[in-house]
Formats: sequence, C-alpha cells, structure tokens
Amino acid sequence: MANDTMRIQLSEERRERVLGSIARFFDDKLDREISVFQAEQLLDFMVLELGAPVYNQAIRDAHGFLQEKLSDLEGEFYEPEDSYDRQGS
Repeated sequence: MANDTMRIQLSEERRERVLGSIARFFDDKLDREISVFQAEQLLDFMVLELGAPVYNQAIRDAHGFLQEKLSDLEGEFYEPEDSYDRQGS
C-alpha cells in the first residue's frame, strides 16, 4: 500500500495563502464557492499528486544547470599563471 504521508510540506503562512487562492479561483473562474474543508482537501490532493514530480523536476533542472557550469569551470574561471616577470612587460 502506498504511503499517504506527505513529505513535502507547506509553511502555515503559504498554506493559508494558497487556500485563499483556491477559494478565489473557484469563485472567479468557476462561479462556485467552496468550503475551507474542500479547499484543504484539494490542496492536499494537489501537493500529494504534483508535489514530488514538480520538486524532482526542479532538482533535475538545478542539477543540469550546475553540471553545465561545472563542465566548463576552467573556461569560466581560469586565471593565467604567468607572473608579471614572465610576460615581458
């Protein structure tokens, strides 16, 4: 059986903001009011279903970005080692 415990957690402040956004979305776009309980259930479902895939994609994106930067580390940050005396100036 799948573990229904959510490892991805929202801060209480963020959770309250998102719940307000959900309620406004339903009212504005769907012309329907939903209860706080319904908004909480929808938010919990979306975090459970989308949280891990979105989080994992962000990790993959960050990894790719860092790999790209690290692959050309020398080209990006190389400093010539010739001293002033050896440059002939």
